[in-house]
Amino acid sequence: MSNNVRALFDNIWQHYLKVTPSAKKVHQLLGAGEDLINDHVAYRTFNIDKVSVDKIAANLIALGYKECGTYTFEAKKLNAKHFEHEDPVLPKVFVSELLVEEFSPAVQTIIKRLVEQVEASKVAEADFLYSGVHWDLSSDEYHTLLKESEYAAWLAAWGYRANHFTVSINHLNNFDTIEAVNETLKQGGFKLNASGGEIKGDAQVKLEQSSTMADAAIVEFSDKAVEIPSCFYEFAKRYPMDCGNLYSGFVAASADKIFESTNT
Repeated sequence: MSNNVRALFDNIWQHYLKVTPSAKKVHQLLGAGEDLINDHVAYRTFNIDKVSVDKIAANLIALGYKECGTYTFEAKKLNAKHFEHEDPVLPKVFVSELLVEEFSPAVQTIIKRLVEQVEASKVAEADFLYSGVHWDLSSDEYHTLLKESEYAAWLAAWGYRANHFTVSINHLNNFDTIEAVNETLKQGGFKLNASGGEIKGDAQVKLEQSSTMADAAIVEFSDKAVEIPSCFYEFAKRYPMDCGNLYSGFVAASADKIFESTNT
């Protein structure tokens, strides 16, 4: 089973790299080019039944993942769940969904039209997690979404691919603190997400997170090509709970700011 999961994440990673070339530089800076252990991978979707969190997660559950936490982001109008595999080296998966009904009629109309173009049978296939867009989208529609929700605009433009991977600082050989990781990234020319501070969370909530700002890549809209933010890299340091095990959940207040790594 783990081999199937590893093959899946290899494919997810390759599709992520196509629009996030800076990820290779992160590997050089933090791991001297060697493989890094990923804490989690994140996805975005809409809360429309055909592509809901539960439909997306069915692919993961079939590979041995289990639902381990639920989260609410009122300001960004999102719900989310995270999933874990019994193999602790395999990344957790964080899947969020946009509460479509909480947006304007114009935004709802665009999103519903996009989802109508998705074949339901495709959602159940493992490669859906790196399948990209399943619809046509104009640049005007993208900007209509962007005015109300950066999250919606990003998802409409990029579709189903990893929004970000996350380096596990706990598994790095040459770094012990998130401060040292951040300083190395900045010296390497990366701009960090400063929303809520460069470090989100602390030892008290058992999780510290930081992230780069997203790369930029060209999207071919139905009317023209436009360069927009693509994907980013996150960094997480986890702290032990009273039982001695590392905290494995997420902190909503921190994740809320991480979403802003794809802001224009």
